[in-house]
Amino acid sequence: MLKNIIQKILFKIDPEKSHELSFTGIRLLSKLPFLQKRLIDPDNILEDPRLAREVFGLKFKHPVGLAAGFDKDAKLYKELGQLGFSFVEIGTVTPKGQSGNPRKRLFRLVEDFAIINRMGFNNDGVEAAKIRLLKREKGLIIGGNIGKNKITPNDKAVEDYLACFEALFEVVDYFVVNVSSPNTPNLRDLQEKAPLLALLKSLQAQNLQHENPKPILLKIAPDLSESQLKEIVEIIDESHIAGIIATNTTIQREGLKSQDRDEMGGLSGAPLTKRSLEVVRFLAKESGGRFPIIGVGGIMSTKDALDQLDAGASLVQLYSGFIYEGPQLIEEINRALLTRLEN
Repeated sequence: MLKNIIQKILFKIDPEKSHELSFTGIRLLSKLPFLQKRLIDPDNILEDPRLAREVFGLKFKHPVGLAAGFDKDAKLYKELGQLGFSFVEIGTVTPKGQSGNPRKRLFRLVEDFAIINRMGFNNDGVEAAKIRLLKREKGLIIGGNIGKNKITPNDKAVEDYLACFEALFEVVDYFVVNVSSPNTPNLRDLQEKAPLLALLKSLQAQNLQHENPKPILLKIAPDLSESQLKEIVEIIDESHIAGIIATNTTIQREGLKSQDRDEMGGLSGAPLTKRSLEVVRFLAKESGGRFPIIGVGGIMSTKDALDQLDAGASLVQLYSGFIYEGPQLIEEINRALLTRLEN
């Protein structure tokens, strides 16, 4: 009931302003622990040790995290952890702050339970995120999603990724290399085998210079062909990075009903459910389970999350499902996992 009331209010407001208001609401809720406890995980489901998973050397309290894009600048990670996520991925951050694409650049497709965004890596810059993350407390796992500035040409992209990597190394638990956003011109060209392998090898070489290297994951687009996905598996093996996040937003638009369906940008939400699942299943089979996969894209329900885990994902991330269903979805997914264990 409360979720529906809040959603109706927020959905009457411009999506980007609504996003900003949601930050205020989440901060307020974090200051009201009694109310928070009644609304989120009242039975302590998320604290059940049977839900814990160890993936790429990190121990997760349970398998449900928040995808990059919601807390771009590491302003709300603590409060998001209090909502129940076992890990929060900040970013995408770039070396220098940038304003992103012109507004209006975020669209709700309510009839399709979807979102289109063409934000364009708007963020305060990696140093600002680092300062905020220096204040983090232990317990919540933080991922750092890194990208390049819009003005940086692709032949100089490695420098941007390395700069972000070094800046965040001491304040995040794992890294995600984002070359799959459709909203930075020519960025997806970096998914081609030669430039991608060069980028990942450079990052991994830098990683191994540290006494305690961090897991590096690659976030891929759902729009890759089967042959390209096979190449991705080869690239992961050859670069020796930790794993894959599948998938980012799509540029496809089939079957949409909403008024804003033809807006440019990346589409997330329910229309991505089927394709994201296909990609996770294909990668798990093709790799033979040699590396972990984080499943993301169109996880709008408990069933969607369980399907991803059954397909071979070690962990899952929410974004649009969090927007449409609220934080209760975290508990519902984990409750379903516990029910499976008990039956």
